[in-house]
Amino acid sequence: MTRPTDKLPQVVEVSIASDERQVRGELRVPQGASGAVVFAHGSGSGRYSPRNRFVAQELRKLGLATLLVDLLEEDEAKDREKVFDIELLTARVLAAVRWLRAEALTRSLPIGCFGASTGAAAALSAAAAAPALVAVVVSRGGRPDLASGALVRVKAPTLLIVGEKDARVLDWNRDAYERLPCEKKLVVVPGASHLFEEAGTLEAVARHAGLWFARHLGSGARP
Repeated sequence: MTRPTDKLPQVVEVSIASDERQVRGELRVPQGASGAVVFAHGSGSGRYSPRNRFVAQELRKLGLATLLVDLLEEDEAKDREKVFDIELLTARVLAAVRWLRAEALTRSLPIGCFGASTGAAAALSAAAAAPALVAVVVSRGGRPDLASGALVRVKAPTLLIVGEKDARVLDWNRDAYERLPCEKKLVVVPGASHLFEEAGTLEAVARHAGLWFARHLGSGARP
C-alpha cells in the first residue's frame, strides 16, 4: 500500500504487512535513482531516528532511494524480547525488501540494507536468507554477534562501521569481520562512541556508507 505525499510520487508513506502486523515507513526516491536502501533500525529506534534520517538524506544526494521503516509496532517496541528477536526483525526487513522489489518506483533498482545495532543483525541475516534480493549491507555500530549463525552465508559485500570508543561492539565486529566470507571492510571511526554523537563522526558514517553503496548499487550513484 502506498500513498504519495506530494505532487510527484517521490515521497511515499508505506504500510507493509508482515506476520499480521504492519511495518510502517517512508520511501523517498530521488530522480534517476540507481539503487534503494532499506534502513533497519536498532533497539528503541525507528524511522524517525535523527541519525538514520541524516544518513538517509546523504545517500539520497548520491542518487539512492531510501526506505526508513519501523520494524516494531509501538506496543512491540516496549517488549525487550521482541527488541532482541532477530528472527522477527529479519522477517520484517525481508518484507520491506520484497515490497521494494514489487513497488513500481523501485522494482528495477538493486537493493541494499543499512543496519544499526540489532538492526544490523537483521540486515545481515536478511542478506544471508535472500542473496538474490540484498545486494549490499552496511552496519553502523552493529551487533553482528546476534546474527552469528548467518554470517558464514552472507554473500553481499558488507561494510562494518564502528566507533573507536565503542570497545565491546568493536570486538564483536572484528570477530564478525573474520567470519564473513564475502567482500568486506571494517572502518573504525576515530573518537566516536556507540551513537556517533561526537562532532563529525556521523558525517564520517554517512561518507563511508555512501561510498560503499555507490560502489555496489550501480554506476548512477555518485560518490
